[in-house]
Formats: sequence, structure tokens, C-alpha cells
Amino acid sequence: MAAVQWRSRGRNYDAELRRCRPEATLVEFGEYHPLKPIMVTDTKTRRGARKGSTSSSSSSSSSAPTDPLSSMLDGTDPLSMFAAASVVEAPAMSHSASAGDLGRKKREKEEEAVGPDFEPWSSKRGEILTRFTTTEKLSINLFMGSDKGKAQSPGSAMSEKVRTRLEELDDLEEGSQRELLNLSQQDYANRIEELNQSLKEAWSSDQKVKALKIVIQCAKLLSDTSVIQFYPSKFVLITDILDTFGRLVFERIWTMCSDPRPLPESFTVDDVNDTAKETCLNWFFKIASIRELLPRLYVEAAILKCNRFLNKTGIQETLPRLTAMIRGIGDPLVAAYTRAYLCRVGMEVAPHLKDSLNRNFFDLLGTFRQISSQSVQNQLIQQKVEAPEYLTLYSPAINWILQCIAYRAPESLLTEMMERCKKLGNNALLLNSVMRAFRPEFVAARATDFIGMIKDCDEAGFPKHLLFGSLGRSLACADPPEPERLAILNEAWKVVTKVRSPLDYINCAEIWVEFTCRHFTKREVNTILADVIKHMTPDRAFEDAYPQLQSVIRKILTYFHNFSVLFSMERFLPFLDMFQKDSVRVEVCRAIMDVFIKHQVEPTRDPVILNAMMHICKTMHDSVNALTLEDEKRSSALLINGFIRVVSFGRDFEQQLSFCVEARASFCNLEPVLMHLIHTVNQLAMETSRVMKGNHSRKTAAFVRACAAYSFITIPSLSSIFSRLGLYLLSGQVALANQCLSQADAFLKAAVSLLPEVPRSISVEGKLRSSESFLLDFINNFLATLLVVPDHPEHGVLYLVRGLLNMVQDYTWEESSDAKVRVYISALPLLAAMSQETYLYTVPKMDSNETLYGGDPKFLSEINKLCETLIGQILDHLKTLGRDEQQSVRRQGSLAFSLFGVLLAHGDLRNNKLSQLAVNLWNLSHKHGYCETRVSVRTLESIKHQAQQPDMTHLTDTVQRLTLQSRT
Repeated sequence: MAAVQWRSRGRNYDAELRRCRPEATLVEFGEYHPLKPIMVTDTKTRRGARKGSTSSSSSSSSSAPTDPLSSMLDGTDPLSMFAAASVVEAPAMSHSASAGDLGRKKREKEEEAVGPDFEPWSSKRGEILTRFTTTEKLSINLFMGSDKGKAQSPGSAMSEKVRTRLEELDDLEEGSQRELLNLSQQDYANRIEELNQSLKEAWSSDQKVKALKIVIQCAKLLSDTSVIQFYPSKFVLITDILDTFGRLVFERIWTMCSDPRPLPESFTVDDVNDTAKETCLNWFFKIASIRELLPRLYVEAAILKCNRFLNKTGIQETLPRLTAMIRGIGDPLVAAYTRAYLCRVGMEVAPHLKDSLNRNFFDLLGTFRQISSQSVQNQLIQQKVEAPEYLTLYSPAINWILQCIAYRAPESLLTEMMERCKKLGNNALLLNSVMRAFRPEFVAARATDFIGMIKDCDEAGFPKHLLFGSLGRSLACADPPEPERLAILNEAWKVVTKVRSPLDYINCAEIWVEFTCRHFTKREVNTILADVIKHMTPDRAFEDAYPQLQSVIRKILTYFHNFSVLFSMERFLPFLDMFQKDSVRVEVCRAIMDVFIKHQVEPTRDPVILNAMMHICKTMHDSVNALTLEDEKRSSALLINGFIRVVSFGRDFEQQLSFCVEARASFCNLEPVLMHLIHTVNQLAMETSRVMKGNHSRKTAAFVRACAAYSFITIPSLSSIFSRLGLYLLSGQVALANQCLSQADAFLKAAVSLLPEVPRSISVEGKLRSSESFLLDFINNFLATLLVVPDHPEHGVLYLVRGLLNMVQDYTWEESSDAKVRVYISALPLLAAMSQETYLYTVPKMDSNETLYGGDPKFLSEINKLCETLIGQILDHLKTLGRDEQQSVRRQGSLAFSLFGVLLAHGDLRNNKLSQLAVNLWNLSHKHGYCETRVSVRTLESIKHQAQQPDMTHLTDTVQRLTLQSRT
């Protein structure tokens, strides 16, 4: 291909725009409209070809085209098909469902009868295990199983069966167990879990008597109070095994009743077959033969639900009997937890039988006298347990019993309970449980009465601050009468502030902070914070109370969303200073920032807010180090950017810039923050231009130059090279828009000089990817900007374009890459646009090269020479590709077609050599059949359309020489 002489064709952009603008047509709104929803209707029609046959066809209104999605469905919605299929399969599934599944569904339904507002035992389990721990050594008796528990042969006589089973039960007490001593709390829990697994294994292997022995052994452990502090946790662990046993027995009998068809959920005794009744009765007889009272009580309570298989009133008759049997337990703590378990089972199987629950509770009140008995006192002395600590061991049991009684109880029951408390001398333990069990609304309405009762309690037995803590929890959920609120807070705080132990103090104070925030102003909250600081600062007590202090902050943030008010509290920031552990301090700062960003909608310039938030953001920033995860850095940066975004000084642009300078110094280690600051300053410069309507005064001109200097100084500190390139280009465009030519020139030259440093691969979302596509995108954007950049008088014609092309030529591209040639092809439209008398776009109030050169022939000559050089480089590359393998030929066709498009759009094809080059490029792109036929056809149609324009008739000859070649 011979060298060509380039000449850009003249463009009249306004005329081209008018030609390309679509013609306006009137649309009657009553007819079809593209945004009008498509209506599809189904009609039944008869086909004439086949008489007697009917078919369903989908037809649409004449005013709307057919919906292609509906036409693919044949009138059947696939979701409806799945739904129909599931309905058809449902009966089959119900018949094949196992009896165990039905049993589970039935249990869930009965539990739902209690209601979702009832707090289940499972939610208390974890708290009890965490709260009641010990470092003392524990002991446990492990059952050494025997083979006697296996099923007897069918030929055995009934009397022999009974004798054998009684012997097996006695066997448990005759040495078939071994004692493990000196177990830690974790070891003890592991052993209990082993027993639970042994129970399941024995049951699954049809060793029912062995399973019963394991349960009896576990129930016996509940009589041991040798390590009394651990007793509530022991109760939780062992009753899990009892629950498992009760479930296994019930499901076994249920399975026996489910043959041949499942037992209905609301079954009656009449639905139970004789075999199931006999088996159920057999279980109760086995349990009745247990000699010791405590295991017999627990195991019978575990299978209490099985009474439903025997008679209608079985549960109703058994509950009072078991309640009376508990009176035979001597230890008041053991008796209290036995009553709690019975209430647990009772609420699951018969929540409507409140009389039994009430009787259980009244019996419990009678055991309170035993707590002060000599035997209990001797036990406490022996185990070195103080009376207040001992009384707290009762809390889970009493709280649960009272919760069961108070569930959906009328308000009058609370009044009755309060009277009983007074008769017992305002027993603190009972009063505490009453306040926690009844609805907060009931307690809040009587808050003043409860305070009077708390005052009359004995301080030695149960600390008053715990009572005020329980009262505070209720008042945090419900509001007391408004006239009484201040008096309630004063009375409560008189007790709380006298608590000597810092941990006890903060546990109670944290509860009352919410009441204070909910009903009072910053003055009262500030007083509370001052008192907390006073108690928690000595001996650095705050280091052991970070969770409670964090809770205080969360509660304050819940109720105070006006940060001007929040930060005006004298003690708020000193309170934050108590968080001296780095991870906790950062977590608190994040919590504050989250609330600030969520609720601070309006821009602010309040110095109180700005100073406090800068301190908080600086704390977050300073926590970043080399070990900080990227997600944490990103999260901190987002929060800080959210703060910067709401800072606005209005028309005081200089103050805004000063704030950005301070923020840059404070947050220099977080790149997203620096990038946001650069964008903020660029936006500030454009806002200045908007206010001045493009006519800068001496002062504003100096200000926008200062903004440019800020960006120019900040960008090099970024590590991401593409972030730097993008911001250099953006800042250069902002400088151009503000007539800062020197600054724009510096930005663009910095971008060009940075190009050689671009690596060939970059990390994107943790994966290495070629940087070529990103680099090409940037260069194309850069070329588009260069159209409006005037040449520097000292650097020659098109110095920025030449500098960019030189950098592209020297850059180390990948061996099989066409990126460099594609840049050359992209530069040709820019050079063609620069040779026009009027540019496609310009910057207001700034002279581009069209004004500086005014169509000077020397300038146009330089452009043409540069175009010819680029075309020569492109053609050389095309020749090189033609000599290589098939893949290179494909690339050659693609590049040739791209260059053909540029010549067609920007070259003057009246020049015969240029016209011939275009025809040659067309033929080259189609030579091997890799060009898309559809694209080629549309290109030819476009050329024919252009040839009809008065100034484009010369294309007629060219288009006749362009032929389509079929693929072979």
C-alpha cells in the first residue's frame, strides 16, 4: 500500500446534527403508545380445517403488538405449573410422612398455643450456663451398662418380665456405676453430653431399660449440691437429657398409634389402640418403681405428656400430685428447681392449668423460711458462699415459675403478688422475680409502690441495687406516670450511686441510662455520665466494664440524634476517653459515625460538631496500620467520607478549602478519603465558577488556582496509578473550565509522564487482570480533552498530542497486542476535529486552537503530516499481521475495518489516494471472511445514505467499488 496524502474533510456539525435528529410525529394517546402496558387476551376459537376440534390460542388487542414472552409460554405460567404439581403431590407426601414428623408438627402446634410473646426456656439456657460457673472440682457417677436391658424372648412369662425389670432397676444401685472425681466444669459438661448420646444410642438399639437407667442416674445428680454455685447450670444440662427421654418415649408411643394411618394432631384417648396404651402404662409402672423421690419425680414429669394416651384428665390429675410430692424434698434449692421443671413441662403440655402453677408457687413461698435454717447456713459456711450469692442461685427458678404464672395474667394478680411480698416482709428475692415476670406496663404503673417496697427490704440478703436494676428494665420498656418520673430517677440513683463495687455499679447504672435518655434532657444525662466517670475511673475500673460502657453509648445514641446537643454535653467526650482499648474505642467511634451519617441529613458547619467528629474520625484513622484488613479500611473510609460530605460552609469557600486541608493532614493513610477530598475540592472550584458565572475576579481566580494546587499536591500520594491518572485528567478539566491554563497544562503533562509507569497487569477484586483495557479507556478520554486544550506558545504545535503519542510508542505493550495501533486510530478523529474551522465543543470563555491559529495553513499542514505518519504506522502493522498465523489475520481484518471507518467519517475521500486507501482497507477487512456481514451491510447502507447529501456526492463512486465477499 502506497503512502497517502491526508486531508480532513470539512464538517458542519450543526447541519449534521439537524440531519440526524429524528422527525417529530404526532401520536394520538388513545391509540398505541410504547409505554402503554401490553394486554394479552386468551380466546377460544374453532379451526375450520378440523371440525369438532377446539383449541386455545393467545391473541392480543389490535392496538398492541404480541408479547414475545407470553407467546413462549403457550398460555401456561411455569410458576403456576410448579404450584399445581406441589398440590397434586401433597396428599402422597402426607401419607408417606413419618410418624416422627407428625409428632414434631404436633409439638410445634402445642407450643404455639402458648404464644410468641412467651419467652421460651431455650432463650434462658445460654444465659444461665454463662452466669453460673465455678472453678471448683466436680464429680459424676457414670453408668456402666449391662446386657440385661435387652429385650426378653417372646416365651418369657409376664411375672418373669416384671421380676427381671425390677432387678435391672435395682442393678443401678448395686455397683453398676463408677464415680469420676476432680472434673472441671467443661469436663463435667462433656460427660453429661456423653450420657445424652448414650441415651440416644441405647434407645435406637432397643435397650429401653438401659436408657431409663441413664435417665435415673442423671436425675439423681440433681440432689447433689456439693458445688452449690454450679447448681443452676447443672440443672440446665441434666434437664436437657430428661427432655430428650420424654420426647423419645412420646414419639415411640405415637408411632405405635400411627399404624396404619397417622394419629390426628388433636387426638383423644379413643384414637389410641390397646397396644400403645399398654406400652404407655408400662412406662409409668417402671417409673413408679424408682425408689428415690427426686429421680421418680423428674422422670415422671419428663413423660407427663404421655398421659394423653391413657385418659382425658391424666395431666390434670397428675400435676397436683407431683406438686404435692415436691414438698418431700428437704433442700430448698433442689425443691425450687424441681418446681421450675414441673412448671416448664406444665406450660408445654397444659398451659391452661394455671391452678397447678399457682399451687406450685405458693408452696415455694412456704420454703423461704428454710433458706435461713441452720442446715442451709452450715452448708454455706462449709462451701464459703455468702448469703447474697446463694440467693441469686434461686433467681432462674423463681423467675421461670413467676413467668409461667404471670403469662397473660390480669393486672389484679400483680396486686395480689405485691401483697404476698409485703406479708413475707418484702422478701427481696421474691420481689425481684415479681418485677421481672409481670408485664412492664403493670410494673411501670406501680413504680412508686415498688420503690417503697424496695426501701423496706433487708439489704443483707439481696442487694437493693439488683432490685432497682430489675425495676429499671421494666421502666425502659414502659413509661411510668409522668409526674412520678423525676422522683423515681432520684430515688433509684440514690441507691445506685452508693454501690461500691464498680462492676455492680455499672451493671445497674447502664440500665437506668435508658430511662434517663428516654424521659429527660441532656442535663440529666450529663449528670449520669459524670457519675459514671467518677465511679469507673479510679484504679482503671473501666477496663473490666467495656461491654456495659458500650451499652451506655448505644442507648444515648438511640435517643439523641441532634449531635449539636450531644456534643455540647460536657461529659460525653470525657466518657469516650474511658475506651482506651484500641479495638473497643474504634468500635464505639464506628457506632457514633453510623448514627451520625444516618440522622445528620442537613449540611452543617457547627464548630462543636466538627471538632468532635474530627476527633472521632481521627481515632478511626489512627487505628489503621499494616495489619488492618482491607474491608476495615474501606469501612472506615466510607464513614469518614460520609462525615466530609455533610460539612458545608455555604458561600465561605475559603473556609471549606481550609477544612479539606485539615482533613487531608488528618486522614492521609486512607486513600478513598484522599480521593474524596480531591473530588470535593474540584467540586468547590466548579461551584465558585458557577457563582461567578465564569467571570472570575482576582480573588476567585486566586482561589480556584489554590484548589488546583491542592489537587496537584494530593494526587501523587495515591498508590493506585489509575486513580492518579483519572484524577489528573479530571483536575485538568476543572482547571480548564476555570481558565487556569498553566494549572491545566501541569495536570495533563503529569498524566502523560505517568503513562510509562502503568504496569501490564493490575489487581482487580483480588485477581490479576491485564491493564490494557483500562489504559485504552483513559487514553481515549484524554484525547477527547486535548481538543479544547490550547497549545503552549513555548512548546510548539500539538505538543501534548505529540507527547502522548511518543509515550504510547515507547510503552512496553504485550507482544500480541494491537493496543498501540488502536491508540493511533483513535488519535486520527482528534486530529481531524482540530483541523475544523469551528470545533465540536469548546470551554466557555477560553480560546482553543481554533481561535489561536484561525485555520493557519501551517497548523493544518502539521496536523496532516502527523496523520500521515500515524496512518503509515498503522499500515506497517497491518502488513506485519498479514504475514503471521490465522489469528493475526483476524486481528488484521478488525484493525483494517476500524481504520476504514475513521477514513469514511473524517477523511476527505475526494482525494483519490485516500479514496483508494479506503477501498483497499474494505477489501482487506473482508478478504478472509472474518468481518460481520450484518455490520458490513449496514455500513454500506449508511454510505449510500450519506452519498445523497449535496456535499457528499463523491461517495457514490466509492460505494460502487465496495463489494461484499461471502464467507468460504
